[in-house]
Amino acid sequence: MSGHSKWATTKHRKAAQDAKRSALFSKLSRNITVAAKEGGDPNPDNNASLGAAVAKAKSYSLPKDKIDAAIKKAFGAGSDSANWENVVYEGYGPAGVAVYCEALTDNRNRTAADVRSAFSHSGGNLGTTGSVAFQFERKGQIMVEKGSSPDEDEFMMLVAEAGGDDYEDGEDEWIVTTASTELTNVKKALEELGVEVKGYELIMEPTTPTEVSVGDAKKVMRLIDKLEELEDLQNVYHSMDITDEIFAALED
Repeated sequence: MSGHSKWATTKHRKAAQDAKRSALFSKLSRNITVAAKEGGDPNPDNNASLGAAVAKAKSYSLPKDKIDAAIKKAFGAGSDSANWENVVYEGYGPAGVAVYCEALTDNRNRTAADVRSAFSHSGGNLGTTGSVAFQFERKGQIMVEKGSSPDEDEFMMLVAEAGGDDYEDGEDEWIVTTASTELTNVKKALEELGVEVKGYELIMEPTTPTEVSVGDAKKVMRLIDKLEELEDLQNVYHSMDITDEIFAALED
């Protein structure tokens, strides 16, 4: 599939984060703690946000003891309590590419300064609230083991039966896209149809991808990498159109 590739974006992000495993584990643990606290239930089966956070953590091989500790921290007291808040930062990178960042922070001033610095040092500009959000749409994303379906034709039928919107070939996995409100329902429906789900999460998908040159694409990814290095940032999304040519250049 050419054009903006969910798989290419996911693969690049995962590779970049895997290279910084210690920081990644900290982000995943923080995400689990906040999801558990906001959902008010330590059981992932009863707390959809927590279930998604745990599934994402498992897909990155976060150890079970760290997952359990992060959940317990949500219901701790005093110094062990969770005091994070969700904050969104928006801006533009090189070539006018929109960038949308989701953070979990206990210090807004620190995080804002770090994000602003990353933008300014990478040829971008941090914008105001709402400056790029209109260019994205909240979607559900489900990663599925290819081995759980014999062939693509059958898998396509299973996705349609489960209520999924679309899917993409991610080499060793299928990436299913759903409406944000249907993520949990589609995930459960796929599992009931015998499909093995590796992970699932809510993402922000660009509604109108931005076309860029290979040179600008590399500049944009330098900004994305800088942002993903920040411990307070959980997710970084961009509107860059990842064509086959650009994906190959980024792989090099």
